[in-house]
Amino acid sequence: MVVTFSFWTQNYLDLDTTFTLANYREAWTDPLYRELTLRSLRISLVVTVVTVLLAFPIAYHVSFHVHHRKALWLFLITVPFWTSYLLRVFLWKVILGYNGVLNSALLGLGLIDEPLSFILYNANAVVITLAHAWAPFAILPIFVALERIDRSLLEAAKDLGDGPVRSFFRITLPLAMPGVVAATIIVLIPTVGDYITPRLVGGTEGLMISNMIQVQFGKANNAPLGAALAVSSMFIVGGISLLIFFATRKIGRGGAD
Repeated sequence: MVVTFSFWTQNYLDLDTTFTLANYREAWTDPLYRELTLRSLRISLVVTVVTVLLAFPIAYHVSFHVHHRKALWLFLITVPFWTSYLLRVFLWKVILGYNGVLNSALLGLGLIDEPLSFILYNANAVVITLAHAWAPFAILPIFVALERIDRSLLEAAKDLGDGPVRSFFRITLPLAMPGVVAATIIVLIPTVGDYITPRLVGGTEGLMISNMIQVQFGKANNAPLGAALAVSSMFIVGGISLLIFFATRKIGRGGAD
């Protein structure tokens, strides 16, 4: 239905079902929509990189260095899901606020003379909040991939003279790539379409294309244009996901050869 709507036009309550590409032309040529789309992609890519880089050491520690009570560690990783996503966003708003927890702590320690203003109501706040919210989704697939690695391969590499760093890059990381790719796609796709976080902590500098889609379906009462923006975003994210998948698959095959 969304795809169908994107080829129609709407004038307030009147819906014209005549086929047209006007919505897609506007979605791809209007500077405002281009800027919001590019900003959404930038924020989503940064969130994905930060989340995966932070998730990998945690998953690696649980897989290789925790020998007892792994289930407890995994249970603790999922604890944030006990609270509402909206509540977690509001908590980050309290932490990053001008008079919030972080600024109060830094002022109390004498590290800053006045509260920091660049950590809330901008893209930085959106990145921090989304990275925290999606961290468990990145940790779990990486952990599963690490658990499947045959430990005898690492022992053989050690016997042949490989150090920990060399064996990590030659064995552990390549074999963990399916989990890394899964974590990347799992985080990338939903963060592009997130509209609650940029609405609450992003301010005007952190708004994303999803917020504009919401406006088009709501206040602007222009569902066809909102649908065209949504479909365009879906194809862009799908294309990036396929590029990541095939690129890592090619790298994996090259490493195997």
